[in-house]
Amino acid sequence: MRKIFTALTVVASVAISATAVLGTDFDAAKMDAVLEAQPEIIKARYKYRHPKETLAFFGVEPGMTVADTLAGEYYSRILLPYLGDEGKLLGVSYALDQRAIDHKDNAGRMASYRSWPMRFVKEAEAWRGGSKAEISSFLFDGMPAGVKGTVDVFLMMRSMHHLNKYEDNGNRLTKALADVYAALKPGGVLGVIQHRAPANISDEWAKGFKGYIKQEPLIAAIKAAGFEFVASSEINANAKDKPTEADYVWRLPPVLAGSDKGTEKYKMLKAIGESDRMTLKFRKPE
Repeated sequence: MRKIFTALTVVASVAISATAVLGTDFDAAKMDAVLEAQPEIIKARYKYRHPKETLAFFGVEPGMTVADTLAGEYYSRILLPYLGDEGKLLGVSYALDQRAIDHKDNAGRMASYRSWPMRFVKEAEAWRGGSKAEISSFLFDGMPAGVKGTVDVFLMMRSMHHLNKYEDNGNRLTKALADVYAALKPGGVLGVIQHRAPANISDEWAKGFKGYIKQEPLIAAIKAAGFEFVASSEINANAKDKPTEADYVWRLPPVLAGSDKGTEKYKMLKAIGESDRMTLKFRKPE
């Protein structure tokens, strides 16, 4: 039985039904079983990340080909058993030249990053949960030609700030969105979750270096890349998170950087929970 989310906000000139937004074949029972089988460290974050509601909103169904950006031991390990034997999971990460900026051309770190695609596939084998789904991976500057036009849902979970912060240094966001567009099937979905900057904060602070970016400019950038904006949701909103320009997102759980365990500051930030996040659904035109 599909759930209709009261937090859903549809933004379109014509009203979109909950069923159309959520997709027709989201398998709630299978997702429940997958989530129940996860380790406690993953379950502990359900109250902040709402994986069932989020993946339903993006219309992820068993048997689909799904790309997971900045892939790792959270959504990928939920997706693999859910997608099932006919599904495909693609782990995706940032371009080599972007990581060269982050790592300041450190040879050892860059060598490690070049091997990330192979490491991801090997690590993901432990997350199958009995599924025979195909696993592969690539970097944004090296998308295999065979991936183009094959992806049903391309997820970008808390990854846009890494691209947006370097848009003025090599058009990183623009180039990544072009790859996403090329990878998706006509009618395929781009699903975005991103730490949300307050609308009244400075644009400079909200570039992404602090982890946060603004919602409306991000929507505009994705639409400029050719995508149709389908809907937004407040599934992953957190009104307790009210960052100022003195803050960065990693002050909050799970990192809690800059505060010592047991202090009043630590307790206060832990009580806020994880960041306020926008949840946005886009579609590649057919």
